[in-house]
Amino acid sequence: MAMDVVDYEIKGSEMQFVEVELDPGEAAVGEAGSLMYMESGIGMDTVFGDGAQQSGGFFGKLLGAGKRLITGESLFTTVYTNNGSGKQKVAFAAPYPGKIIPMELSKMGGMLICQKDAFLCAARGVSLGIYFQQKLSVGFFGGEGFIMQKLEGDGLAFVHAGGTVMRRELKPGETLLVDTGCVVAFTPNVNFEIQYVGKIKTALFGGEGLFFAKLTGPGTVWLQSLPFSRLASRVFAAAPQMGGSREEGSMLGGFATGGLLGSVLGGDDD
Repeated sequence: MAMDVVDYEIKGSEMQFVEVELDPGEAAVGEAGSLMYMESGIGMDTVFGDGAQQSGGFFGKLLGAGKRLITGESLFTTVYTNNGSGKQKVAFAAPYPGKIIPMELSKMGGMLICQKDAFLCAARGVSLGIYFQQKLSVGFFGGEGFIMQKLEGDGLAFVHAGGTVMRRELKPGETLLVDTGCVVAFTPNVNFEIQYVGKIKTALFGGEGLFFAKLTGPGTVWLQSLPFSRLASRVFAAAPQMGGSREEGSMLGGFATGGLLGSVLGGDDD
């Protein structure tokens, strides 16, 4: 399928969105739930898979949808097409605080490998597939890094990363050890392995995971400072688990309502 060449503008700082401008007949593919707004000349159509297989018959569409299902994404994506006679805009919003990164696949050899929840939207013609790590150690212990998304084509894709993003160019043989959840994307010539942290004491009491992602150059990697899984676990840990409410770090904690301390502070002298 021919790639659509689209103009875009990324707006915002911590909670960003990308505004894509489509010429008549051009289209963009968005992840389910990522739409922010669209102008009246835009038509939307929910399709099986990523929309890249729409001319390939039923089995082609089914294959595209199946790939997405394996990565944990929705079976469907939405295609937004400019059906008008002039330029029209459609915008896609980031799901949590972080940065939206434009990826020109034509400058990366036509392929990018990214975390399964990193894809936000793309120009029509970008194919979304799955990328299995070849090494068994990655499969057994990789966690977030095992099954990843593969973006293919010559078009423009947008991925989202949590917190602050770092782009790192690795020289041949240069190695970086990264928490598996902090890997956003890398070019396919980067070697991705899983490495055990080492000492049992460090693994059990260090507060980190048991394994690192070992990235070896040459190639480009993108890292995020706040993986969504880390954000979600911190929110869950801070939330009251038994109902009611409490303030984090408060000495009054669970005593402030109904307890002895609460009675004293409430002036109950009986």
